[in-house]
Amino acid sequence: MIQITPTIAIDENDIELDFIRASGPGGQHVNKTATAVQLRFDVNRASLPDEVRRRLVDLAGNRLTEDGILIILARRFRQQEQNRQDALNRLTALIRKATEKPAQRRRTRPSLAARQRRLEAKRRRSETKRQRRSINNTF
Repeated sequence: MIQITPTIAIDENDIELDFIRASGPGGQHVNKTATAVQLRFDVNRASLPDEVRRRLVDLAGNRLTEDGILIILARRFRQQEQNRQDALNRLTALIRKATEKPAQRRRTRPSLAARQRRLEAKRRRSETKRQRRSINNTF
């Protein structure tokens, strides 16, 4: 089990790791070793609370497939183990962020003075445009 928060943990069996070849530096050895990690996490099958799952889907964006599988590609390091740890850290950070409840928005209304300033600015602008019109052009 991977502990995300004190109350939320995900099963390691829900995470699938594939090792693929990475582009970038490495010389001739880069074509032989699969150091990049592709982490796959099924969001729908995971044991997460519904509200956390919904926020995770929103946060994942285009990293989420149509089937509800979150894909994280880690190829920052040259060692396979470092990339594996990086992918797991990024997954846990994303789920931790999904556990945070967003602050509720409080509706506000513009003050009377703000509305009057807005209307006065509109009147001034209208007057400026009216004065630019030609005098003999009346339709």
